[in-house]
Amino acid sequence: MNSTKKVLLINTHLNYPNWSEGLLNDAFNQKAKAFFLKKGFEVLETKVEDGYTADEEVEKHIEAEIIILQTPINWFGAPWIYKKYVDEVFNSGLQSAKFLSGDGRTREDVTRQYGTGGKMQGKKFMVCATWNAPKASFDDSNQVLFEGRGTADVLIQITSNYRFCGAEIVADYNCFDIFKDGDIAGDLENYPKHLEEVFGV
Repeated sequence: MNSTKKVLLINTHLNYPNWSEGLLNDAFNQKAKAFFLKKGFEVLETKVEDGYTADEEVEKHIEAEIIILQTPINWFGAPWIYKKYVDEVFNSGLQSAKFLSGDGRTREDVTRQYGTGGKMQGKKFMVCATWNAPKASFDDSNQVLFEGRGTADVLIQITSNYRFCGAEIVADYNCFDIFKDGDIAGDLENYPKHLEEVFGV
């Protein structure tokens, strides 16, 4: 029996030639890959734009103890190809009952909450995101756009899919203000430390 721990790295950058070609998201993905290889993990990878098979992605999720989504934030969410990926992969995981069995509620036990039927217990999920938004626009009720919300609030439409299926959501990692005044080099340098802290490896 193979006891090597596995991590699944999902890169959902969508290439826009001469504007957003994915070099930064790939750099974060490669940082994570190098980190986990050094820690003795087997690294499973999916680059959504390059294509995938839904059933195979389900199996990758089942095999991995840790799942990381690497994504740019385009118009306050992941690129549209990620929503397509989620719909296809999570529907496959629902139909096969490998991700979850129903939504958790039962007529026999009305205390069971919506979102408690998942089978991903023991797995951890994290988002690593690149933003044009500056860090100062979050967690400040005086800010016009997010009105005091943090990154976890903005990313909830991504993380809820995994929480719904029983996975633990760990603190996200973010590279802010990438077009104007961000510290990209520093964010890349500090990424492994964050991975070590949130995953305890």
